[in-house]
Amino acid sequence: MRKNTRKILDALDAYYGMDGRCYLQHRNAWQLLIATILSAQCTDARVNLVTEELFRKYPNVEAFANARLEELEQDIHSTGFYHNKAKNIIACCKMLIEKYGGEVPKSIEELTQLAGVGRKTANVIRGNIFHEPSVVVDTHVKRIAKKLGLTQEEDPVKIEFDLMRELPKDHWIAINIQLIAFGREICKAPTPKCGQCFLRDLCPDYQKRGLSLH
Repeated sequence: MRKNTRKILDALDAYYGMDGRCYLQHRNAWQLLIATILSAQCTDARVNLVTEELFRKYPNVEAFANARLEELEQDIHSTGFYHNKAKNIIACCKMLIEKYGGEVPKSIEELTQLAGVGRKTANVIRGNIFHEPSVVVDTHVKRIAKKLGLTQEEDPVKIEFDLMRELPKDHWIAINIQLIAFGREICKAPTPKCGQCFLRDLCPDYQKRGLSLH
């Protein structure tokens, strides 16, 4: 691990701590799986508003598997891309029942075979449910990791593997939660608050642009 990386992690740990929790509200693995599918191109806050009622209406995997597509589309309409999301949620839950007895599998290979589940969603489940060291690359991680010089890649899978190589395993889960908070509070897109940033002196993007402290 590079010296600059260690300093970045120490600063993030000092500011946010290491015991952050997933922002998507859930009580179990299947709820987090569905919430994460819904979170594509949608804010966690919006997803949490939707799932509060959604999980009352559909209290288990079987209920989602047997849902009417048009009705589920209406239930999740405000999260965007509702047709594909509804179709994937129903197909995903059917596969959970048929192949895994209604339980959410643990391995990334099995998870990514489920409808609507890519590496990002799979790693959210692995990290937050099974506590398997996993790097979740969402829009915040992608944007900020590149600004901080932790990767030069654009592809989320390549970024994931760059971060796995660069970061110690005990930070694989934490980095996502820390950078989400950092991205919402300080390193906002498209107008980062560089003058207030505690990582400013460690940020190659800031140095390169020669930004004013004000």
